[in-house]
Amino acid sequence: MLAAVRYLQGRLLGRMESLGFNFTDQATLESLILDVVDTSRIEGEILNTEHVRSSIAKKLGLEHSEFIQTPRHIDGIVDVILDATQNFERTLTKERLLGWHHSLFQSGYSGYTPIDVAQYRTGGMKVISGNFGKEKIHFIAPAADKVPLEMDSFLEWINNDQEHDLVLKALIAHFWFVTIHPFDDGNGRIARAILDMILTRSDQSKIRFYSLSNQIFKEHKEYNKIIETTQKGDRDITLYLKWFLGCFQRALLASEQNLELILDKAQFWDVHRATTVNDRQRFVLNFMYDHYAKELGYLRTSTYAKLVKTSNDTALRDLQDLVVKGMMHTEGTGKKTNYLVMSPKNLRIPKIIESKSIKR
Repeated sequence: MLAAVRYLQGRLLGRMESLGFNFTDQATLESLILDVVDTSRIEGEILNTEHVRSSIAKKLGLEHSEFIQTPRHIDGIVDVILDATQNFERTLTKERLLGWHHSLFQSGYSGYTPIDVAQYRTGGMKVISGNFGKEKIHFIAPAADKVPLEMDSFLEWINNDQEHDLVLKALIAHFWFVTIHPFDDGNGRIARAILDMILTRSDQSKIRFYSLSNQIFKEHKEYNKIIETTQKGDRDITLYLKWFLGCFQRALLASEQNLELILDKAQFWDVHRATTVNDRQRFVLNFMYDHYAKELGYLRTSTYAKLVKTSNDTALRDLQDLVVKGMMHTEGTGKKTNYLVMSPKNLRIPKIIESKSIKR
């Protein structure tokens, strides 16, 4: 299983590096967005994707059509993921972990509850679900007075172990950290940041071409179950490693589909390099590629008008012009006409982009 994952990693990274600077930047941006959004969604926190996109683009110095003011809590989780993946060779120290924790909880609160920030927990920790009086205890973490020693042992292993393949090391580190559960809150997000950091070391590249957090979110029930089952077992974590290697393999296969879209975009603009389009048309075509990394959408006239802040008449003329130039094609008639990008690779694009879902 490890060999299969390593083969996919190498194949995809090779394809990514052949794309050229602009497209590796785009792929990295999209993968990091998924990482930030979905590591939070696993914990039940829904982030505004456009705020996340703007924060990452700004911090990486990437071009972005319209930087927007981003909330502190979004900048905080972005800082953690970027530090983990862009500074992956840095030593993981207690001070670095405390900095990550402060970035996640700058207000000193988790929701409406005050917590100890940038320090190890001082109280007991249980993972519980269910209503009051009918609680189910999933896990009891080590006592607070044991946490400093456990974390010293953990960090010593992280920074000095040379025995394990880095993919296996990343999975072991993730499990070890969530089992120590050193903080009042944020343990899952920091564990996945550590996972990303060591996986990035295994890639030996800052180019991000997959999001394991995205795949974990898709399988979060199985993810929680395998962690709980392993924590209640003995010291044999083989089943946990096998599940996680399978999850990682599925993440890599999903990223291949995303890469197809990036390559399709590159080929699309190469085919139409001599085609004249106005700024509105170029923006919308890029929007359809960049904002729907897994599925481009059908576009309607009213949506186009809202995106570029123009009249419906102008939007209709722009869209009809793109159809004449072979850059888009249509389905349906009249007010229900849907406009689709003319994909060079004939990618099928099933999702309808509705006006109410657009946030620019």
